[in-house]
Amino acid sequence: MIPEQLRLLVAEGEEKPYSCSSGYFIRLDSITQKMSQKEIGLFYKKTSAGSFEENIHKDVTWGDISSEKIKTFFREARISARDISPRDALMSLNLAAKESIKNAGVMFFAKDPRRHILQCQMTIIAFKGTDRVHIIDRKDVQDDLWTQYKEAMIFLERHLNVRTEIKGLDREDIYEVPLEAIREAVANAIIHRDYAVRGTSIMVEVHEDRVVISNPGGFPAGMSAAKLGDLSVRRNELIADMFARMHRVERVGSGFKRIKRFLEEAGLPFPVVKSDNFFVICFTRPPYSLKDRTAGEPKVTEKVTEKVTGNQQKILDTITANQHITALELARVVGISERKIKDNLKKLKDKGLLTRIGPDKGGHWEVAG
Repeated sequence: MIPEQLRLLVAEGEEKPYSCSSGYFIRLDSITQKMSQKEIGLFYKKTSAGSFEENIHKDVTWGDISSEKIKTFFREARISARDISPRDALMSLNLAAKESIKNAGVMFFAKDPRRHILQCQMTIIAFKGTDRVHIIDRKDVQDDLWTQYKEAMIFLERHLNVRTEIKGLDREDIYEVPLEAIREAVANAIIHRDYAVRGTSIMVEVHEDRVVISNPGGFPAGMSAAKLGDLSVRRNELIADMFARMHRVERVGSGFKRIKRFLEEAGLPFPVVKSDNFFVICFTRPPYSLKDRTAGEPKVTEKVTEKVTGNQQKILDTITANQHITALELARVVGISERKIKDNLKKLKDKGLLTRIGPDKGGHWEVAG
């Protein structure tokens, strides 16, 4: 029998661009268009330059490489490697060639990566509302790629709402957007970023209604939105391999399938994906009130609400969502100074609405129900 549909996948050639008697053409999703002379020139320039991560950084020496960062990597990768030299470590990871260090090695293990590669940075911002105007928290991470990943996740965990469920003897924190899906997206932004584009940064934004993660460089050649989850095309093989070694991504490139599964289990829609000169993924935050999101946590009653100021109520609501939050973090969320936060915390404790359990470091808050 002849099948009703026949799907044919043609492997991408290694000696691009290819021409026919009519000239050079480029395929953009479902549209084929003829390339101009300028586009052909840019294409040749891009393909001949080689991969940015593979290029040797001529100004970096072994003295610029951090042994502590190498130890951290081997610990995360669960690899036993005592007293290994930076040279042997990077050579074993294919991040160095003889006595020269590749850009990928610089971005993972340099003591100060941005001194050598200015665009090795990430900007993380939390906005008030939905209009991208009022910033309530911001962090510019100008360090190695692993630090960028960790700082992004710490920031997101701090600004996403969470509820707690008690299952048997275990306590489980459930975030409004599954952290597993967010982790995949952050790692994807780092792995697929076009690091050759100077003057740019990976952006992680938290809005009242969404989380947006964007990285310079659209879809790699051969990739499109229709192929997400079915086809894996990695722009940076070395960086992808490093994250796979640290068990943060799968080598098979199934990230978007996992994102879809995590969101479906949480009852959330698949994120909106856009790609031009930047790749953008936008997660929807559930449109619930703070009290809805913290089901199972202590609630601030109407009687309590009548006794406190607006800032004090916001402090109570924020602590209800995160009992381990610090005074500095409260200051960023509420939008007042740390000194005023401490004054309000004392007033709330004096009113019997708030209790500190344990020491300042390692303890937590409890809100009166």
